[in-house]
Amino acid sequence: MNINLRPVFCGLDPYTGTYRRDLDGDYHCSREEINSMYADANLASPVDGRILKNYSKEDLDGESIKQYRRLFESANPDHVWISLPEDEFLEKINVFRTDRKTGEKGLTYAGLLMFGTYSAIMDENPNFFPDYQEIENPKDRWINRIYPDGNWESNLFQFYRRILPILQGFLPKPFRLEGNQRINDTPAHVAVREALTNLCIHADHTENATLNVYKYPNKIVFSNPGTMLISPAQYYKGGESICRNKYLQTMFMFLGSSEKAGSGTDKILHGWEKQNWKKPYIMERNRPNKVVLTMPLESLMDGHVIEALNLQFGKKMEGLSRQQLTVLALAYSEEEITNERLQHVLDMHRADITTMLSDMCAQQLLESYGYGRGTKYHVYGINIGVPRSNMALNMDTSEGNMDSSSANMALNMDTSGANMDSSLANMESKGEKRALPKKYSKELLRELIVAFCKEWRTADEIATQISRDTKYIKNFVLPQMADVLEKMYENIPHHPRQKYRARQKEE
Repeated sequence: MNINLRPVFCGLDPYTGTYRRDLDGDYHCSREEINSMYADANLASPVDGRILKNYSKEDLDGESIKQYRRLFESANPDHVWISLPEDEFLEKINVFRTDRKTGEKGLTYAGLLMFGTYSAIMDENPNFFPDYQEIENPKDRWINRIYPDGNWESNLFQFYRRILPILQGFLPKPFRLEGNQRINDTPAHVAVREALTNLCIHADHTENATLNVYKYPNKIVFSNPGTMLISPAQYYKGGESICRNKYLQTMFMFLGSSEKAGSGTDKILHGWEKQNWKKPYIMERNRPNKVVLTMPLESLMDGHVIEALNLQFGKKMEGLSRQQLTVLALAYSEEEITNERLQHVLDMHRADITTMLSDMCAQQLLESYGYGRGTKYHVYGINIGVPRSNMALNMDTSEGNMDSSSANMALNMDTSGANMDSSLANMESKGEKRALPKKYSKELLRELIVAFCKEWRTADEIATQISRDTKYIKNFVLPQMADVLEKMYENIPHHPRQKYRARQKEE
């Protein structure tokens, strides 16, 4: 839909008649979402060009301005603005501007976001929070983090300046000469620079959400508040761009970090293609609104991926088409996939992908959960790397016995009135699958699960251990145990490799 026609609503009042569709259905838009739609629709008056009242140059960080001017001069050595006095220079790049209709002159919102002191930015937008986290293991905390901690002026320019070299430092730097000069700025480095720039200039800086960059061992994730102003199809096609913050875009453009020709996506995709890495992909999330760009740092057909799939499926792999093999490899390395994700990897229509995914589920190559467009798929029988055949047993293989805390859990419980089978403890100590009664109390069920989850356990393992259906355990029991169980992937509730563990008591 054309951006300047939003919002579309039922009835006479947009604040009561505007709805939005997500994977779970239609939901009523909040006042904040509707106001954002109105702001995005006014392309002639970008939000970041708004002149702020009661703000002045005193609210800007002088060191940020000096550093920006040095980078500006390096990127534009012959530019006529280089010799301008500081105040005139700031007017040229629209840190300060004059409203031609009202004659009002002052600091723009873009200027504050780009160069402001953090306290001044917070006065205008308390939700502003740029955050970088380097994470080695999803179940652990970050090992490096850059966020507004009071040790630096946390404006957009300083965030960009600090994060870019860190991200580019993770990329390979092949030796390359142009003339007699060594060139380290590879297409992959350009791709990361464009992605970080897009994070800053396309974000809705009025949304109640943070600006996030996550670096994992196998991917970089950029997450900015707001919605996409073009369709995903237009994004991947490239050459077309609608920028929410045109003044910020200009400021970054003078650093050589942004173009108005809509070529940023092309550079991102090209840079990753040159490295033979999996194609970057973009997704929208709602409540709060987020646009998430994921840039994988691994090849689709890595040797360890193919080896793992061969171990899992054996001869089944021999008869797979190139498309099916691609789907399996992607599902294994990314842990879950969707039809929409595959549309940007395979040269196939949505309906054909749906048919293929259905066939692969029937062949027990994939498993699905969810419904409609929200359906997600993961590799059949793989859950945290534990094959289904081994899920009933979680033994110390060096001794051949189960962990003592699990082996004796039934003996440590008050089983009066629970009608538990008398051979339960003996069966468990032998590593045999448990045969529990068909009915027992909710309290005992919780105790059994908590006792079993002294270590990280999957829903499949829990269901097998207490002889109950996995879907029942996953959909009805575990959601009611958040008070006593923690999730390995707390921020991804439906992660296909989710695990659960009893919450540790504070000493």
